[in-house]
Amino acid sequence: MNEVDIVGQVIGGEFGDIVIREKSGKNLEIGDLLVSEEDNGFLILQVFSLEYGSQIKETMQQMMSGVNLEQGVVDAGFYEPEFVNYVLAKIRALARVSTAKTVTMPKTLPSFFNKLRLIASKDLEFLTKGENQILLGNVRSGTKVIDAEVWIDAQDVFSHHILIPATTGRGKSNLVKTIMWHVLDSNKVGVLILDAHDEYYGRHGVGLKDHPKAKDNLVYYTPSNPPPGCNKLTINLQSLRPDHFEGILEFSDAQWQAIRTYYKQDRDFWLARIMQEPITPVMEGINASTLAVLKRRFRLTLGLDVDDEGRVFSHNEVFDSGARGVTLADDIIQDIEAGKVVILDTSRLVDEAELIIGNIIASEIFERYKDYKVRGELERKPVVTVVIEEAPRVIGEDVLASQGNNIYSTIAREGRKFKIGLTAITQMSSVIPRAILANINTKIILGNEMAQERQAIIASASQDLSSDDRNIASLDRGEAIISSIFVPFAIPIKIPLFEDLVKKKPAADASVKQKVF
Repeated sequence: MNEVDIVGQVIGGEFGDIVIREKSGKNLEIGDLLVSEEDNGFLILQVFSLEYGSQIKETMQQMMSGVNLEQGVVDAGFYEPEFVNYVLAKIRALARVSTAKTVTMPKTLPSFFNKLRLIASKDLEFLTKGENQILLGNVRSGTKVIDAEVWIDAQDVFSHHILIPATTGRGKSNLVKTIMWHVLDSNKVGVLILDAHDEYYGRHGVGLKDHPKAKDNLVYYTPSNPPPGCNKLTINLQSLRPDHFEGILEFSDAQWQAIRTYYKQDRDFWLARIMQEPITPVMEGINASTLAVLKRRFRLTLGLDVDDEGRVFSHNEVFDSGARGVTLADDIIQDIEAGKVVILDTSRLVDEAELIIGNIIASEIFERYKDYKVRGELERKPVVTVVIEEAPRVIGEDVLASQGNNIYSTIAREGRKFKIGLTAITQMSSVIPRAILANINTKIILGNEMAQERQAIIASASQDLSSDDRNIASLDRGEAIISSIFVPFAIPIKIPLFEDLVKKKPAADASVKQKVF
């Protein structure tokens, strides 16, 4: 090892809490990746804590500081200061890499007094790109970006669910757009995106529409003024069934009974009939106050109303009681089964209406994929993921306790068996039940200052992140840690800026490896 490359030396500690002395002037950072050359390979280690060390007793340091501060003594230098005062770093081993590039969990300490260096791209040659993989970013050592890309199998990662936890402003939307940019290359993953802020397509700026394959692999639905080549988001009321509201809207037993009564009598127009029904007289067995509450709930949630001629219409122009939108759900599912990315602009809808629309599509996909498995056709179908923001709205502990399961929680628990996954974006991981968090096998962790949220993430991670509390708190925008059963260790990454990806559009040949930054 070149002496110039050395950044520290092992001087003690224990497994998982190794102490090294930093070489003077090297300025190690929290999250730095280090390498310890060992017999038959090397260890990859990571810095998780930094502190001062000194050969001078603390009482003497305090006295010298007092002289310097109170009496204005400028020269408080030391003889050979790099030997007297120094920095100690605590590190832990992440992986052992053999000379054959085989990666295993470390079970030994680095050699005592061994000298360490910063990781280099040649040390990460085991991170290779395979077929049908997506790029998540470049390996990051502290704030330093390494020329080594992290690719992960799309079918594995999406079918086993993804959690993207972070506080506001840490780059969640940029990360999702970056992932979907590479999904559009593959045409091997069907995606349903519920876009609550209309930010992914790029209607008024840069977005997924700018991908070279967007014309073939991207489908966009919006309630008003669709751009050329896009579609109007119109859901026919006939597509709605009572079970689409389960776990989304909370109804009393009497209200559910009334809903099912109307549905039993008129399966196609039950919702329109509820809106058109005069409060008095009402259908036998249904209380007038119950009907009034249902009318109000559907008016507030779906924007439904009745005009002077008795026709049901929607203020948000999304729901239609006429002939429009009858085949929309089937059209969307057909595109998803073809491996396309489908974006639904739900920015004009209240939360519940957005989730109900997603429920219509996701429920039908789930039932179809279950049927494909029974018929032995599932392997020929692309993996599907449903992207949903503010995930605790549907998989939060309080929601599930008060309203019961919904299609989103069902996918989180059972979707893996049918190649259907959830990509859940959230600021509040702590309110998601531990059973669901444990089922989400890939977590792309961005910065989070809230200790409670960090602990929930750490407790459910696929690797041991018990020493990463400070590391997660210090993550800057675009910095993340991947914890997944599909990576050899928890990998710190730098996520490329989406606008830069667009500027460096990939070559027409999708097999050409793209360089990120």
